[in-house]
Order: sequence, then C-alpha cells, then structure tokens
Amino acid sequence: MLMDVSSEAIHALLPIWMVGTLGASTLAVGLIEGIAEATAAITKVFSGVISDRLGKRKALAALGYGMAAFTKPIFPLAGSLGWIVAARFVDRVGKGISGAPRDALIADIAPPALRGTAFGLRQTLDTIGAFVGPLLAIALMAVSGDDVRLVFWVAVVPGFLAFALIAFAVHDPDPAGAVPARAPPRWGEARRLPAAVWWIVGLGAVFTLAR
Repeated sequence: MLMDVSSEAIHALLPIWMVGTLGASTLAVGLIEGIAEATAAITKVFSGVISDRLGKRKALAALGYGMAAFTKPIFPLAGSLGWIVAARFVDRVGKGISGAPRDALIADIAPPALRGTAFGLRQTLDTIGAFVGPLLAIALMAVSGDDVRLVFWVAVVPGFLAFALIAFAVHDPDPAGAVPARAPPRWGEARRLPAAVWWIVGLGAVFTLAR
C-alpha cells in the first residue's frame, strides 16, 4: 500500500510536470508511459521464474522495492526529460522484479486455508494505495500553491517506508517447512491448458490494453 501511495502520487502529476515544466510533447509522454508499463509486465515473467529457481523471494522483492524507492527522489531533482525517462524505466523494472516474488512470498507464508484471504487483503491494500496516492497529490497541490516538487518530495517518504518494511520486517519462510518448488512450466505444458484458461488470459489482456 505504501509503495502504491508513493508511486500514484507521483504518477498523477508526472505528465503535467513533463509537459508544463520539462517541455515534453504529449506524444513523448505517451511513449514514455507505454514503454515503462511494458517493461514492468515483461520483467514480471522473468522475476517469477528466477524466484522459483533461487528460492529467495524476499531478496528479489526487496531488490524491486529498493529500486522503486531509490528512484523516487530523481523526480523532484530532475532538470531534464532524460532523467525522468531513466527514473521511470528503473522504477518499472523494480515493480516488475518485486511483483511475482512478493505474491509468491505471500503464498509461501499464508496458511493454505487463508491464502485467498491473504491475496484479497493484498489486492485491497494495493487499491487503497492507488486511491490515496492521487488524493494526497491533490491535497498537497491545494495547500502548497501547486508546488509539484513538494508533492514529489512528500511522496518519497512512503516509498522508503515500504522498502524498509519488506527489507527488515519480512522474512522468507523456514526452508524445512516449505513446499518443494516445482520446475517452471514449459511452453509445451502451457499449450495443454484448457481453452477456458486462454479465454480468461485473452480477456485480461484486452482489458489491460483498455487501461
């Protein structure tokens, strides 16, 4: 939730900042955002496989959260569009790295009977963070006289809190009690999945494009 508050507070104002202050075109803003989100989606595929191979889910999740947190100060400090592009790229790579290992870590830690509850809680907190972040940005803009840099600096704080929590308060489960990892699925196995699964994946892809 904290990382979502941080990211969404920045992302709510970033297009305005890039166009109004850094002189970016609307086309450039669209390309930057599209590439950033595609990078996160592609990275998730590899981070999940790597976390299965290494069995170090917390380390990968902390790495991703750290990358996202430590790029946040670049946004208020940036004096050119190049810095924003670099920060967005690293931030989205961090999001991609942390996503799959974080969810796998939740599955490892939560009792089998409560896994649905655990994932539901995680999704709820993500949604709350995505809702609170833009509201925080609006409130800070109202009280600061539209000081975008100030909003960006305030948004840095919850990002670092999120990184600190996963780095120091979360631990991988005891290996002795962990379920042995299954080898990552191969493409041949994926092709044998029922047609209903592919329909769901396809619909999800279409709705994601609409976002």
